[in-house]
Amino acid sequence: MEMTLRWYGPGYDSVTLEQIRQIPGVHGVVTTLFGKQAGEVWTAEEIADLKKTVEDAGLKIAAIESVNVSDDIKIGTARRDEHIANYITTLENLAKNDIHIVCYNFMPVFDWTRTDLARVRPDGSTVLAYNQDIVDQIDPEHMKESVEKMSNGFVMPGWEPERLERLKELFEMYKDVDSEKLFNNLVYFLEAIGPVCEKYDMRMGIHPDDPAWPIFGLPRIITGKESIEKMLKAVDKPYNGLTLCTGSLGSNQNNDICGIIEAAKGRIPFAHVRNLKYNNPRDFEEAAHLSADGSMDMYKIMKTLYDTGFDGIIRPDHGRMIWDEVAMPGYGLYDRALGAVYLQGLWEAIKKNQQN
Repeated sequence: MEMTLRWYGPGYDSVTLEQIRQIPGVHGVVTTLFGKQAGEVWTAEEIADLKKTVEDAGLKIAAIESVNVSDDIKIGTARRDEHIANYITTLENLAKNDIHIVCYNFMPVFDWTRTDLARVRPDGSTVLAYNQDIVDQIDPEHMKESVEKMSNGFVMPGWEPERLERLKELFEMYKDVDSEKLFNNLVYFLEAIGPVCEKYDMRMGIHPDDPAWPIFGLPRIITGKESIEKMLKAVDKPYNGLTLCTGSLGSNQNNDICGIIEAAKGRIPFAHVRNLKYNNPRDFEEAAHLSADGSMDMYKIMKTLYDTGFDGIIRPDHGRMIWDEVAMPGYGLYDRALGAVYLQGLWEAIKKNQQN
């Protein structure tokens, strides 16, 4: 297991590489070329520059999150094959820079959805939160204003300005895309990138849908154990894997996270481990990584990863905003640093207990 922290790159992140390096046990980051648009080629030179920036700070790039998949690929437009060819070139260029793990998602329009980016908790911290009753009343084509208002001036991943400007157009593009068509387009994409992944030992980890159910009439296809098993079997190759996100999968209280880990054994190159607090079946908020602060058993999750032979990379996921920090919602330094150390402490205890 290798502990990392997500870093959005120069000019996009309030957290510095120098700060990340001071977190005990964290020697790498998960990062991206944040300014690139889905469908564009990442050049070898751009990747090398990013890699040098990270390595000059005494860290390494452990994985890329994300090389975004374009809507043309997800929908299956006439430009699909062009964008897949660009994606393949990007994977080749990552491999040339010795980067072999890529996280991506196949969610239509919205990469993730929350109704509040700063819900105040009893301890005074603020967190990302979701309430289905509010979502049911939202006009999704007018979410741009609310996201910009809540983002502390930061560009939110999955909610980039270029994307928000096209919401009406995107909904129109997806009007004839159901879950079956979306899944078939995912399989088409995975089969197309297969040769380059196998040639360069690339490991792709699809991120689960967040939340793990359809919203705004849009299909969702990576929502739980059954759909994950279907995806892994459809392209039953080592390069086709899962980015385990306990928060995304845990948004559906019926999902058995440990059962999903066992079902995807050997196919999880990357894990986002975080905690949620369930307030009712239609409302959840993100919590500290400590099990007692939320509704999820972090010890049991980490032990299941250990017991199934997980040897990939982990990062703490969305943190609370604490200690007067002003940062991208969910991605401040302090609470994620606490989470990284806590998760490593669990892993150390589990490992030593097994050895004894």
